[in-house]
Amino acid sequence: MLINQVGPWPLVPTKIGRILIFVLVAGGVCFIALDHLFPFDTLERSISTVIVDRHQTPLRAFADKNGVWRYPARPGQVSSLYLQALLAYEDRWFYYHPGINPLAICRAFFQNLIHGRIVSGGSTLTMQTARIIDMGEQGNNPSPPGFFPRMGVKLRQMFRALQLEYHFTKDEILGLYLTHAPFGANIEGVRAACYTWLGKDANEMTRAEAALMAVLPQAPSRYRPDRHPDRAAKARDKVLDRMARFGLWTADQIKAAKQEPVVSFRFPTSMTAPLATRRLKTIYPDAKIINTFIDENLQMRMAELLRAYMERLPPKQSGAVLVVNHKTLEIEAYAGSADFFNSSRRGHVDMIQALRSPGSTLKPFIYDLSMDQGLIHSHSMLLDVPRYKKNYNPGNFTRGFSGPVTVTRALQDSLNLPAVQVLEAYGPGRFHDRLRNAGARFKFEGKPNLSMALGGVGTSLESLVTLYTAIGRGGIAGKPRLCPLEPVQERYLMSPGAAFIIREILSRPFPGRQGVGRLSGALSIAWKTGTSYGFRDAWAMGLKGDYTVGVWIGRPDGSPSPGQYGAITALPLLGQVMENLTAGTGTQEQPESVSKETVCWPSGLAASGIRDRAKGACAKKFDAWILNGQIPPTMTGETGLTAPLIRTFWVDSKGMRATPACGGIEKKTVVLWPWQAEPFIPARWRRAAVLPKDSPGCPGMAPLILPDIRIISVSDNSILTCQPGQTGSPTIPLRALGGRGERQWFLNQTPLMNTGGSAPFFMPMPVPGRYHLAVVDESGSFDQVCFSVIELNP
Repeated sequence: MLINQVGPWPLVPTKIGRILIFVLVAGGVCFIALDHLFPFDTLERSISTVIVDRHQTPLRAFADKNGVWRYPARPGQVSSLYLQALLAYEDRWFYYHPGINPLAICRAFFQNLIHGRIVSGGSTLTMQTARIIDMGEQGNNPSPPGFFPRMGVKLRQMFRALQLEYHFTKDEILGLYLTHAPFGANIEGVRAACYTWLGKDANEMTRAEAALMAVLPQAPSRYRPDRHPDRAAKARDKVLDRMARFGLWTADQIKAAKQEPVVSFRFPTSMTAPLATRRLKTIYPDAKIINTFIDENLQMRMAELLRAYMERLPPKQSGAVLVVNHKTLEIEAYAGSADFFNSSRRGHVDMIQALRSPGSTLKPFIYDLSMDQGLIHSHSMLLDVPRYKKNYNPGNFTRGFSGPVTVTRALQDSLNLPAVQVLEAYGPGRFHDRLRNAGARFKFEGKPNLSMALGGVGTSLESLVTLYTAIGRGGIAGKPRLCPLEPVQERYLMSPGAAFIIREILSRPFPGRQGVGRLSGALSIAWKTGTSYGFRDAWAMGLKGDYTVGVWIGRPDGSPSPGQYGAITALPLLGQVMENLTAGTGTQEQPESVSKETVCWPSGLAASGIRDRAKGACAKKFDAWILNGQIPPTMTGETGLTAPLIRTFWVDSKGMRATPACGGIEKKTVVLWPWQAEPFIPARWRRAAVLPKDSPGCPGMAPLILPDIRIISVSDNSILTCQPGQTGSPTIPLRALGGRGERQWFLNQTPLMNTGGSAPFFMPMPVPGRYHLAVVDESGSFDQVCFSVIELNP
């Protein structure tokens, strides 16, 4: 043996040493070659798609193609007590051996030889993992009979175990075991097992539960807790005894653990947010774990609120609630139906995505876009009057008219005719395009038209929430996101000032509740309701703090629900939802572009700019929100026009209208109300009281006002009677004086017929009730009366 110059260590090994080195090198080369020829692909076994909430709590899992429930797991996701029990019972030297424990194999060999049967297998945790993954379903079956077949299986396990150790870290191997270990029935992996047999997450196990989960893969069918709780308890106690023998747990801890009963039933698979999870599974079919922004606790509260609320309603109705943090655009609760398992309510239909008529819920965007356009401010005068001689002539929900109203009142009371008036001025095509550009989803038959103001378009609850986020986000609409895989999509919809003003207008008390737009919290709540034609859809949209909430109630098949509408059906549920939200900061500061000004009616202009000599210019005053300092004049009600309501003329010494050529000595200016408002304003503000009479000495002057028309055959607030059993058909004569040209008669806004001249038209006597009768001529002059019909008792 040669001796190194600096020490006694051999430079050339002995013959035995050379043989050992040769064997190790040859073995290594053979292993690498075999590893290349027979790779260990751990991806061959599919993983259940697990959808988890924002705190990693499973919302729902979808079984793999073989119907196996398997949740991915890592050591950090399970209880440390379970890891202690597992390693102590299965493989104490797991972190030290290379996949095979020679001492354990030798011990098992001699034990089996002495007893004449298999007492111990000597398998490491790595070998068990290799067997489970490599052999699939065979890995859970007993070894084949015969020495050599069993030896072949064992050698294969050893080789695969070495491959695992070669390619993966110890924690990764442990994670594979935690994911794939069999736990009885179609359950694999400790996380799926804990949810199934314990009804809890794997990081919440007690010592007794940890011991049970550690031993269960040894004989999953024999130790199934729901079928054989006594056997499972005995096997668990064996693990506990070993923990005591190794001194890992104290005697008191072991004693307490043995007193815990073994659960004898199977917990159902989690089905939280079934429609949201189904949607994500469809979008991402190959994903193993889908993280969502849903908060499981909030989701369960919203689902229970919706389910309990729907018990008051007819059996075929359903509902939906969508809660979005508009600050982050994250969906925190997604209740797409009243009850997923209720067939009578068609709970399988996701009403958050379904296209329905939005009713009046688009009205706020008509007003805020028109504010940005400079057409209106918060207290501009709008006309809640019949739209005679118009292509689109809707009525109000209450079937009455309010006359001149502010934008604020028109929006808060959800009046139809003012919204149509503003949309007509802004343009339905442009309105449609702006909402689509902001992310709204619409379905149209034909071209955009004025019916959009009242829900004449198909859209979804998710689409509406997208638009309403703009009100809480300074005018930037954002598409709600279910999971981080979905990109952030933001689009401009309105200016920050318009968003602020609309939110201020919509922030008001809930019906039947005290406070200024609040429930029990300190933050104001902005809300808007809507009802589609025929009572098919009831809506309530709301904003509180950082949250935007949408509520829908109706029948999924689209059939009517008479008597159910937004204010009485959907709004109370919105209030309950808002009560359950912790709103965060959510305060909205007033933008610099917004100011307060006192404005006048009928002019619509600032009170500070009205001249005293303009008679009637400031008949009423309002404190209005003004955007960008723009104070537009009153709209006349004609398409796209603001008010030519200021009239200037000359008067003579008697105050009568005259030209300077025939006695006019003084110039006068008056501000008129729109002619459609005349029937709704006091007599002192009407044209007849404001405008002077024409001087008889100045013939041929152009008229300042159109000739009036007056109904003379039926007095206002009159009562008409009919006799029961009366023979013949009683009629009501309809006659009007004044006006010019052809006349159109309306009863409760329904056209009767056109007449001309002064000859009366006879209308059949209607059934007992209250009626509104109106007439309009070609010049636009009109008159209206109300009357009642009663039946006299014999």
